[in-house]
Amino acid sequence: MPYVIKRYSNRKLYDRQESRYVTLEEVEELIRQGKEISVVDASTGENLTSVTLAQIILENERSHRAALPTAFLHQLIKHGEGWQDFFQKSLQASLEGIIGSQREADRIFKEWAARAGLVPSAPQAGREEKRREPAAESETLRRELELLKEKLRTLEQRLERKDEG
Repeated sequence: MPYVIKRYSNRKLYDRQESRYVTLEEVEELIRQGKEISVVDASTGENLTSVTLAQIILENERSHRAALPTAFLHQLIKHGEGWQDFFQKSLQASLEGIIGSQREADRIFKEWAARAGLVPSAPQAGREEKRREPAAESETLRRELELLKEKLRTLEQRLERKDEG
């Protein structure tokens, strides 16, 4: 469940869980702590999460804490909405690569630990689990991918509405 922050018309952010106003820096820290945040307009309920996250990135850019390459920013502006498809495909490929690498590292570590005698090995059970595990992992990966696609569609729709409005 996301950590809900309300944004008021005066641009103040209110943390409902802590019952206090927070700064962008504090929201950034919540994210760094691993919390998934959701920023909503206090009067309309509109989801302002992506706008707030972009604002955090821009504030970091202004203070030179996270300098984005100028060439990247030029390309982003130049290609407008075309970047979204590229970003979606790149993100999907990156996530699949990361998850695959993590699984491979985990497999190698478990194999090494079993050979070193740090964990008991069960040859027959282990082989059966290995056959079942890829199907469960691929299903989990598919669900995660669908969730990411849905979030991206939501962002695209919001951008389209913003362009129309």
